[in-house]
Amino acid sequence: MAATRRAARTALVMPALFAFCSQVLHSPTMATFAAFGSFSMLLLVEFTGPMVQRLRAHLGLAMAWAALICLGTLVADETWLAVVVTVVVGFLVLFSGVVSSVLAEATTALLLAFVLPVASPAPLSQLPDRLAGAGLATAGALLAVSLLWPRPAADPLAAHAALVCRTAAAQLRADTYRLAEEPDAPSTRQCEDTADQAVAAAADLRTAFDATPYRPTGLSTSSRALVRLVDELTWLSTIVADSSPPHSGRPTCDPEAYAVRQGAAAVLDLAAGLLDAPYGAPDALRTASVDLHEAMTAMERSATTRLPMHLPGPGTEWEPRAFIETLDLSFRAQELGFATLQIASNVDLAAAAQRRSWRDRLLGREPGALARPLASARERAAAHLRPNSVWLHNSLRGAVGLGIAVALADLTSVQHSFWVLLGTLSVLRSNALNTGQNAVRALGGTIAGSLIGAGLLHLIGHHGTLLWFLLPLAVLIAGIAPSAISFAAGQAAFTITLVILFNIDQNPDWHIALLRIQDIGIGCAVSVLVGLFFWPRGAAAAVNQALAEAYTDSARYLAGAVDYAVGRCSSGPAPADAPLQERRQAAAAARRLDDAFRSYLAERGPKRVPLADMTALVTGIVGLRLAADAVLGLWRRGSEQHTEADRAEAGLVLLDLAGRVSGWYRDLAISLDRHTSLPDPLPRNPAAEARLVHSLRHDLCDENGPATATAVRIIWTADHLSAARRLQPALAAAARPGSPS
Repeated sequence: MAATRRAARTALVMPALFAFCSQVLHSPTMATFAAFGSFSMLLLVEFTGPMVQRLRAHLGLAMAWAALICLGTLVADETWLAVVVTVVVGFLVLFSGVVSSVLAEATTALLLAFVLPVASPAPLSQLPDRLAGAGLATAGALLAVSLLWPRPAADPLAAHAALVCRTAAAQLRADTYRLAEEPDAPSTRQCEDTADQAVAAAADLRTAFDATPYRPTGLSTSSRALVRLVDELTWLSTIVADSSPPHSGRPTCDPEAYAVRQGAAAVLDLAAGLLDAPYGAPDALRTASVDLHEAMTAMERSATTRLPMHLPGPGTEWEPRAFIETLDLSFRAQELGFATLQIASNVDLAAAAQRRSWRDRLLGREPGALARPLASARERAAAHLRPNSVWLHNSLRGAVGLGIAVALADLTSVQHSFWVLLGTLSVLRSNALNTGQNAVRALGGTIAGSLIGAGLLHLIGHHGTLLWFLLPLAVLIAGIAPSAISFAAGQAAFTITLVILFNIDQNPDWHIALLRIQDIGIGCAVSVLVGLFFWPRGAAAAVNQALAEAYTDSARYLAGAVDYAVGRCSSGPAPADAPLQERRQAAAAARRLDDAFRSYLAERGPKRVPLADMTALVTGIVGLRLAADAVLGLWRRGSEQHTEADRAEAGLVLLDLAGRVSGWYRDLAISLDRHTSLPDPLPRNPAAEARLVHSLRHDLCDENGPATATAVRIIWTADHLSAARRLQPALAAAARPGSPS
């Protein structure tokens, strides 16, 4: 576990550095900065990537620490100057997290580098000792990263996602052999066992995702791609299960559909390999994805030319559902292929993000971006310099809170005033409710930690040597407790650590431990007041608005794609242009949602909506846009031009289906934004299906071919609308438990 590994490193390095500086070098100042420096560099950050990149990141953090120590020492003597500089530095450090996950990961460690000297005024003669302490902390951190558990922790979802890919590929191959009636095809029992393994793997992935309270992964591009991958793989598992052959009866033969299923299985296997080894070469996955796309194109061409069907004789009833089932295998293969290509794209993006250089990671440059790294960083920062930016709100709130804490610490003349700033920093969150709840937990944990620390000091009495043996244990518990137990337990353990740290080599005084409650209480009060007066709603409201915009734009894109399809197959006016503008707007709305969701994930306070439900709503956008992409791609790939054939009835059916489906998603957007009631998901409409097929029966029996191809595409368009409709029950269940605001 990553938290345990970081805590163990810190427990080994921090006491050793503190002992070396205080006992060998006889410099309390150096000891304090070495202890807090190692605490920040080992416990508060976890850089990812190859060893060289992680060492560079730690060196960059050390250089930033040195600069912030110098600045904090220079301004600490003048209260007004310290307050102003604290606000500016706090804002710049917090806002820099919007540029990249590397900076976002290091914000707390960077703030601590400035808070410690600015809250502890000292003459400039102590600056060399402070820098030396930070330098020793850097050396200890580099050695620990290099020698103690040097392999970085893998993303907790990657292994589960890889297993889902492999089991889904195995099920596809087993079902394909059975559909093709190969001599060595697995038995029905073997197919059932393979399907059970795929279902279990998908359930394990969802369980692993849901088990993490707030942030299953980091804020990096690769981590956010894996977050989206969870629902895409869940969706894929549903498609694979629905497309399995019946256990009895002779399956319909469609060799091209088999080729698509085999191609999808190959892509999924390669995607699993890239998830397991993201630094490997992605060429094989990209080549397999191209092959899958070509197989899908060949299948569509074959399916539209394999007909016509013969009209039934006089007095014979023509069952439309029976005909639809003859195209079901091809459509399921097409739906499966689109889902697999989307998954492959996300896996490729996640792996490419992990292979970026350290400079690109630091500046937040997306894989494959055409802009220069500095230009990408400027664009990302400028995008959040607007009144409705959650990241801007959080940065200003944190900066103002720290500035007020510096002023109050000076006015109240508390001893060790950085305790006040630590209290402010530890509980300040992005909405007033979370700040208040965290303040209660922080104060409760501090009270418990102070009482335990005072009790230890009272029992130890004059035997201060025992504190040296307790310090590593306290550091270890302080590192593990926040993730393993609770925020309050972590605050209590951290308080005990500091109580021990500041009583080593002194006559242990349990009264000082109790005085820390006052200091933390001041910091908590500052956090609550700032949270109440500065944008108290936080990121959840922004996610609501971004969700509403994304669903509205994606529903408009789906409706536009169907309008384009109807224009290509009707005898009316010339067809409209492809809805490329609607597609760009939907993609832009999805990116804004991604940024808002990133801020939402970064909030570590309690959330009124379970993370699984919120993520289902966010990734529902992927399914809706994928349906629109599939419809648009289906008709743009078609070779037939505008026709004079009368398909007005079929066009009306498609427009009616698209209107009802997109209308439901617009209602979902309104419900999320305005907290209104959400209508029930749309039921299946067999009458519309029959009406559609009956209106196309002459085209389906056309001996010339082009009319038949167009008719099949019309039916597949309706199938894609049905796929978008099938997403609605899960989205409705996720939206109804409560508003995330």
